Amino acid sequence: MKSLLVRLTLLAATAQTAWAAPPAPVIDVYKSPTCGCCAKWIDHLEANGFTVRGHDTADLDQHKRRLGIPPEFASCHTAELAGYAIEGHVPARDIRRLLREKPHARGLAVPGMPIGSPGMEQGARKDPYAVLLVNPNGSARTFSRY
Repeated sequence: MKSLLVRLTLLAATAQTAWAAPPAPVIDVYKSPTCGCCAKWIDHLEANGFTVRGHDTADLDQHKRRLGIPPEFASCHTAELAGYAIEGHVPARDIRRLLREKPHARGLAVPGMPIGSPGMEQGARKDPYAVLLVNPNGSARTFSRY
C-alpha cells in the first residue's frame, strides 16, 4: 500500500509539471517615467498574462531606432519581446498572435495614441485604429483593425 501511495504521489507530481502553463512571455517596456497611459498599457499586458519589466528612460527615441521603428509609426512607449518591437498601444491579443504566427517582421505598431486602445480608454469613446505589422524594410501592412 505504501509503495502504491509513493507511485501515485510521483505520478501526480509529474502530471502537474506536464500540465503547468507555459511561463508568461516577458516583455520589456521603455517609457517616460511620467506617462500615465504607458502604465495603463502595462496593466493591460499583465492582466493578459505577460510579465512586464518597465524601464523608465529619458531617451525613448534611442530604443525606437535600435529596434528599427520608423518615425511615422511612433507612439509614447516602445517594447521588446522575443526579437520583436512593439510600438504603442498594441492589444495583448495581437502580441499573442504575433508570437504564435512568428512572421518575418520587425514587430507591431499602433501609431499615435488612439482613444479606446489599451491604456487609452476614456469612457465609451473608441476611435478606429489599425495595428500595423512593420516589415524588415520599414514598410507596414495592416495586421488587425479595431
